[in-house]
Amino acid sequence: MTRRFQWVLTLVAAFCIIAAPARALAQPAIEPAEPYKVGTFAVGNEQFVGLVMRDDSTIVDLVEANKALEFMPQYTQLDMPDDMLGLIENYEYGLKYRVYEIVNWLVAEERLDTRDGPAFVHRVEDVDIRAPIQYPSKIMNAAVNFYTHACEGCTEEQLAERTRQRRENRGVPYLFLKPTRGAIIGDGQDVIMPFGRDEIEYEVEMAIVFGSSGKYISAARAYDHVFGYMVAMDISDRGGRPPGGFSSGLDWFVGKGHDTFAPHGPWIVPKEFYGDPMERLHQITVVDGVTVQEARAGDMIHNIPELIEYASSLITLFPGDVLQSGTSGGTGSGRVERATGSGYLIDGETISATIQGIGTLTHRVVRETSVPADLSGAQLPPTSSYRD
Repeated sequence: MTRRFQWVLTLVAAFCIIAAPARALAQPAIEPAEPYKVGTFAVGNEQFVGLVMRDDSTIVDLVEANKALEFMPQYTQLDMPDDMLGLIENYEYGLKYRVYEIVNWLVAEERLDTRDGPAFVHRVEDVDIRAPIQYPSKIMNAAVNFYTHACEGCTEEQLAERTRQRRENRGVPYLFLKPTRGAIIGDGQDVIMPFGRDEIEYEVEMAIVFGSSGKYISAARAYDHVFGYMVAMDISDRGGRPPGGFSSGLDWFVGKGHDTFAPHGPWIVPKEFYGDPMERLHQITVVDGVTVQEARAGDMIHNIPELIEYASSLITLFPGDVLQSGTSGGTGSGRVERATGSGYLIDGETISATIQGIGTLTHRVVRETSVPADLSGAQLPPTSSYRD
């Protein structure tokens, strides 16, 4: 190796250090005084990234809290990202320690009182809760990943036998992609039943949010790439496509791709405050007061690390990407009896999806009643026009 080449290498290394300060932040020995969640909120038309504290009752505007902290000389100046993707991308590169400092300062100075506290501290009922990530580059979904969902409507004996067979031959996961912008909605927004489509069902799922990029991530290293967890719903249109034309089985675009079919939130729990989801997961769906789904991680066919390994063998995972781990039995296709007499969702019903330790998403179901009069007929037709 020539001296000139050695000098070039040294120069490049020095430039990289100078050019990437966000990746070289100090990592002090500091722990947060209280756990927190993170989310995206708005007051009026002003959207911000916030901390969720005090049993989900208090929201802290993270950018404004950081500005207040920087008035004190003992704290260094540090730009706080004003969107969730920026927070996630930089969290494990030192940014989380600044968040810890903010939390510890707010607790020590008793500044979390929403009545007499600073203007950047809000009551949760005074903010608009939006989808936490606006918007991930992709949502990956595990299809039929719970034994009970793979045997909807089965007797206990049938479920036991089907489960035994599947455990002996699990195969690999089945993943599909879902749109992001348009499909993703936040807590409290309406789920829209598309015009003429009347076989719409619910699925509660845990959403894994990635914090760092990776390809070919082994199951053993899977959690190293996780930022945190949130509640998700995979709303589905089971009406299918009309007969004729190209056909190759299920139409996943029709079934999963409509607007509002990807509720996310209400916020994200960073992984350090949740623990191992394969030990803790407990997810529940309630439709108009009737519990229709309830499951724990032990019902999963492929566990979360296996899903991550499989997904990353197909496509590079990036910070803010989302992987949904599947749903359990009790969906509309399982015909859980409700007051409406329908297994599918009905206009005006309310769906609540809960994952213990994370939070609850609540949405009203609203039927779309019309479409533009000048459509040519090439649009997706109403279910009733070709249903048997």
